[in-house]
Amino acid sequence: MSATAEVRERPTGSPARPPAGARASRPRVSLRRRWRPLTLATVVVLWLALWALLKGTQTLELGGAEKTDVHLWLNSVRDSFDAARSTSGFFEYVIQPLTDGLNGLVAFLQHLVSQPSALRPVPEVGWLGVIALLAWLAFVLAGVRSMLLVAACVLLFGFFGYWQQSIDTLVVTFVAVCLCAILGPPLGIWMARSRRVSAVVSPVLDLMQTLPSFAYLAPLALVFGIGPAAAIVTTIIYSLPPLVRITEHGIRNVSPTTLEAVTSMGGTAWQTLTKVQLPMARRTIVVGINQCTMAALSMATIAALINGPGLGQPVLQALQSLDVGSAFVSGLAIVLMAIMLDRTTTAASERSSVAARVQRGSRAGGLRGPKARRLVIAAGAVITAVAIYLSHNYLALAKFPDSPDLGGPLAKAVSAATDWTVGTFSGFTGWLKDTATALLVNPLESLLAQSPWWVMALVLLGVAVALAGWRAAAATAACEAVILGTGLWNESMKTLATTLVATLLVVAAAVVVGVWMGRSRLADRIIRPVLDAFQTIPSFVYLVPALALFGPTRFTAIIAAVAYGVPIATKLVADGIRGVSPTTVEAAESMGTTSWQMVSKVQVPMSRAAVVLAANQGLLYVLSMVVVGGLVGGGGLGYLVVSGFSQGQLFGKGLAAGIAITALGIMLDRITQHAAARLGKA
Repeated sequence: MSATAEVRERPTGSPARPPAGARASRPRVSLRRRWRPLTLATVVVLWLALWALLKGTQTLELGGAEKTDVHLWLNSVRDSFDAARSTSGFFEYVIQPLTDGLNGLVAFLQHLVSQPSALRPVPEVGWLGVIALLAWLAFVLAGVRSMLLVAACVLLFGFFGYWQQSIDTLVVTFVAVCLCAILGPPLGIWMARSRRVSAVVSPVLDLMQTLPSFAYLAPLALVFGIGPAAAIVTTIIYSLPPLVRITEHGIRNVSPTTLEAVTSMGGTAWQTLTKVQLPMARRTIVVGINQCTMAALSMATIAALINGPGLGQPVLQALQSLDVGSAFVSGLAIVLMAIMLDRTTTAASERSSVAARVQRGSRAGGLRGPKARRLVIAAGAVITAVAIYLSHNYLALAKFPDSPDLGGPLAKAVSAATDWTVGTFSGFTGWLKDTATALLVNPLESLLAQSPWWVMALVLLGVAVALAGWRAAAATAACEAVILGTGLWNESMKTLATTLVATLLVVAAAVVVGVWMGRSRLADRIIRPVLDAFQTIPSFVYLVPALALFGPTRFTAIIAAVAYGVPIATKLVADGIRGVSPTTVEAAESMGTTSWQMVSKVQVPMSRAAVVLAANQGLLYVLSMVVVGGLVGGGGLGYLVVSGFSQGQLFGKGLAAGIAITALGIMLDRITQHAAARLGKA
């Protein structure tokens, strides 16, 4: 309890004298609160003065084709890896069997359901069998509505002209999620049952979640080569952390009273786990599968950059050729797949929570309840088997029909609509792009990228100390050393400038909409489903409308990043506003506080930790998207990563850019995380 909040009894008429401890602590608390903004202001003033004096000197700017010794060394490392594939025992007996196994598994599934096999001009199971199988699985796991949704979405994949690519994406996602389901829950259970294991594994999961997805691609392509194996390993790394964390949360939050009762009855650790903890945490674990699946789908599309099969390939080709119509149709297929998987796994989690109650309530119900469901499942299995047999033996049911063709006309219509929109609103979109670039992007980029490198290094350290403390400053210093070592300091500062502009826009939008949602239940019920829908869309897809409106520029990457980061940040702000104590709100209302005063003086200040956390999450989403924006003219480190994949002589530079992205992400995450923790304690 703070000294100002203490209430002590004292004799009537005696002077109000605070305790000695309170008198000693008050100046320190006041000084600490004043020291932070004073330090930050001093850093900014000195920065501006040094920038004005030394602008454009010692910026460590590197030409587009220019390479440092580090980049040349990384190129030699790539060559060494290529040579070691045929000489190294580790590659021969560990990496190569794993690569061949994953590639073989994906090829087997592709020949089974999506691509012609060696002896057949069509897959072993044709389109009718695939639709029947997926619809039946959706019914078994999630119910009738999910079955209908899955059947409709899978049919649309074919009508859009992307049957093979869509099923390939499902194959990669399925393999990655299955492997995550094998690895994730046991690791989460182990962490929940051992604090030491949790302390060791949690920082690794933090790192996996902090790294922008682009940073995974080059190193894994170096080890596993390009193709399905690298795509699957990349997808696993990206999608495993949420499943592990949510499993740990579910196991750890099982009621201690229940666990004590089981232990008192002589239950062993294995019995406690299998009979109590896993059943009671089942719904939570299925929610983890949902989050893992959505992350896997997002990464599986981006893995097109390392020749991963699926819908990412046509999206990437359309973005590179600026074909907005084709990019829209293939992106729409990805969105439909995201909705299909999200709704199905969500319904599965809800079904798992009521399955036991339904079973207990309908044991004597004859053919009603579970018995009827088992009969329907069995009948569905028979129908599915018949559909698979027919699709295997009849060409018309094996190769998806060419008509009706919805994709071609839709692509033409979107291209025409885009041309009309750009022609009609080019004045406004051009003004918006030029204004934002001139007033926000260019000034901040000039400050960051045109300041001497040592000035920016000290500024970032000073900001870290002022906002987050010495631990964050130590992490910042380490990350700065890594960025300097990559030889890409200037490009990193350009990426940081774009990231900060997009994050500022994300936080502004999140605060406005989040406060509205937090204060109005009706607004929350209307807006939250929209945010949930936007959050299911893979990052790749956001580039399409941004590219259509603004063309290939830095501003395009910023707009896509804002759209990608706003949903998560807005929901965090809304939850923070709603979490303000009702007693405090009622007390402020009783004093005649206006709505604006309530927001600005009570709710936002008391939920500032949630706002900073929203800024942290929004910033990480933005950084990931800004880097992907290198595909549409975003520049910075993302462009170097893309160049490293497309030009062999720039591989080392692209890999160094991935390392710099990783360091930048960790630095920003540490600063905002420690700042949020500090505000939470205030």
